[in-house]
Amino acid sequence: MSSTGTAVRVAFQGELGAFSEEAARRFFSGPIEPVPCREFREVGAAVAGGSVAYGLLPIENTLAGSVVASYDVLAAEPLEVVGEVIVPIHHCLLGVPGTELARITRVLSHPVALAQCSRFLLEHPTIEAVAVYDTAGAARDVARAGDPTVAAIAGRAAAERYGLDILASNIEDRPDNQTRFLVVARAGSAPPPEAARPGAQKKTALLVETDNTPGSLVQVLLPFANRGINLSKLESRPAAAPWTYRFFMELEADAAAPDTQEALAEVRRRASALRILGSFARWAQ
Repeated sequence: MSSTGTAVRVAFQGELGAFSEEAARRFFSGPIEPVPCREFREVGAAVAGGSVAYGLLPIENTLAGSVVASYDVLAAEPLEVVGEVIVPIHHCLLGVPGTELARITRVLSHPVALAQCSRFLLEHPTIEAVAVYDTAGAARDVARAGDPTVAAIAGRAAAERYGLDILASNIEDRPDNQTRFLVVARAGSAPPPEAARPGAQKKTALLVETDNTPGSLVQVLLPFANRGINLSKLESRPAAAPWTYRFFMELEADAAAPDTQEALAEVRRRASALRILGSFARWAQ
């Protein structure tokens, strides 16, 4: 909450009722003003431009894996990672009031959500899965259309917000389905009070580019391994030049710790580019 007591503006991808909104409310203890964005890049631009204080970017899901568009936003905008939050994801099949599962012929949802419900879709081969930009947006569109043959895959919050019936619940492939979100701020701005989390283990996020030569990636990883610093995440994404790559890394360490500083200095000498995205407290449920 700001010093004036007003709600903090927080951007996220999707419509109101999306799991990203739930992630924002789970992370921030005070009142927030959720700001829906259609694309991930719009979240990054809103934070970097100062129209919102913070943004939420989903970074990985336990079933569907990495959300690659979020990595590209981190590379494109002057953002700092100030926190993370993990949200249990339980999907429901939502339809207009009075309809039944047997009547559904099409289901709308975000492609990541559809991937998390592959078993349910295989068990209902007569239902056509249609990818759209957001789970809550799909629920909103189903409610507006009023077609009893079309449903959405989204959460319970979306059902409540848009007045839809839950035709089937917990249709995700595994009950421990979860998504991890990164909380981002404009680089150099003050982190929110919720980011402090005294006693929590620290993590550090990096963007690294290496020369396209044999062993170059190994050379930037060795400084961490030699100091016993665990690498918990490594993701490659295309860099500016064709067939070159940048690497998103997460370390289980604080960038301010002496061993980590030594390792980062060594990496900076060996890599063609290094950007420290921020150190933040590990989420503890």
